Amino acid sequence: MDDIKSRFLIVDDDKNIRRLCMTVGSSLGLIVTEAESTESALNQIELHSPDIILADLMMPQMTGLEFLEQVKKLLPHTEVAIMTGHGSIETAVRAMRMGAYDFITKPFRIEELKLLLTRMEEKVKLVAENQFLRERVTTDTNLNGVTGSSPKIQDVLRMVARLKDTRTPVLITGESGTGKELVARAIHYRGTLAKRPFVAVDCGSLVPTLIESELFGYEKGAFTGALRGKEGLFQAANGGTIFLDEIGELPLEMQAKLLRVLQEKEVRPVGSNERVKIDVRVIAATNRDLEQAYKDGTFRKDLFFRLNVVSIHTPPLRERKSDIPSLVQWFLEKSAPQRVVHVSTQAMKLMLDYDWPGNVRELENCVERAVALGADSVLDVADLTPAIRAGQPGVPQIALATANTTSSDLEELERETIQRVFDQVGGDKTAAGKILGISRATLYRKLKRYNITQAKAMTATA
Repeated sequence: MDDIKSRFLIVDDDKNIRRLCMTVGSSLGLIVTEAESTESALNQIELHSPDIILADLMMPQMTGLEFLEQVKKLLPHTEVAIMTGHGSIETAVRAMRMGAYDFITKPFRIEELKLLLTRMEEKVKLVAENQFLRERVTTDTNLNGVTGSSPKIQDVLRMVARLKDTRTPVLITGESGTGKELVARAIHYRGTLAKRPFVAVDCGSLVPTLIESELFGYEKGAFTGALRGKEGLFQAANGGTIFLDEIGELPLEMQAKLLRVLQEKEVRPVGSNERVKIDVRVIAATNRDLEQAYKDGTFRKDLFFRLNVVSIHTPPLRERKSDIPSLVQWFLEKSAPQRVVHVSTQAMKLMLDYDWPGNVRELENCVERAVALGADSVLDVADLTPAIRAGQPGVPQIALATANTTSSDLEELERETIQRVFDQVGGDKTAAGKILGISRATLYRKLKRYNITQAKAMTATA
């Protein structure tokens, strides 16, 4: 983390104090900005997200403590110190209780200020390092979902090893639930950019009218409700990796703007005439056939070739069934860390025979459900979902019904299932997607396709 400079904002209505603090901050290698008022500072912090803030206690529009409270709501991990010429133990204690890092009394010595800023920067970097380590552990842990001994998954892992230290654009293809985001995270966290930002964007869940402002940011007053400027997701990923999941769901107009950003390596926030340089590695993912999509005119051909420099295909679980036993064991240990749970021979046979349309995500949900509902140390047939149990002897009527079901019947069954789950969770899309075993992007498409709305769900549960 040492090669990444911390951003320091000094907030004081006294120009001389600001100049002094900026000089000291620059001498320590910090990226320094200033604000002469709390209003100006609040506009800056949403746009530039400083790591360290030094604010005066007594300012015209709001006190330093009121400003501290606002900062902690917007940027809880930013370290804030309060300075004043009217110091008191009571004020210092109150500031610390509100989340201030420290309290410094004016006039202060330059060495005292240097020591304070150095300690604040050390804490910022320590927190960032801990966050990185947690992300790294989570990624290494979750990557078990895309590990295995089958040839197809070994090909994926070999590609991850080759690409982790490059900045080459990557397109990850595969069905929902096959672990595309896990592969993207593995490329990032196992390579040279590991300590830089990793920003995941679900293109399928972005509100169409707000996509541009979400990706590229916006200036104050750019649209109704834009009371302050805000940096976009591309700026947040600067120096690291941006993962564009379900890239095929972006509208054509947005595809053209994204192509321009990738070509020119700069973004223009909504409402601004200035362009901001960015340096990001782009990893995109889709469960659609983008080659066919550009032939059909629903995806830009030039954007496809810009993204598809290197492609990785994550295989569906039905094509790597030899990995199921090891995956089941991993998910058992993850879901029941304090218990030793085994799988009966018959239950494992059914899982090996099942085609897993929801792929690894469905398998994980199945194991998690079985562990939650079962009390025994053995996961048996009765603990599996009805869809998996349908393949066992003794329930021919289910198999027969499935064999005689038409595609329109299946669509109606799917619509009813999604509607029922959506009703049960009161329109909570995250909860509905988890229960159904599908991504948010897939759920959005299904809701749109079947005209299922939150209003209907709320009415149904009222």
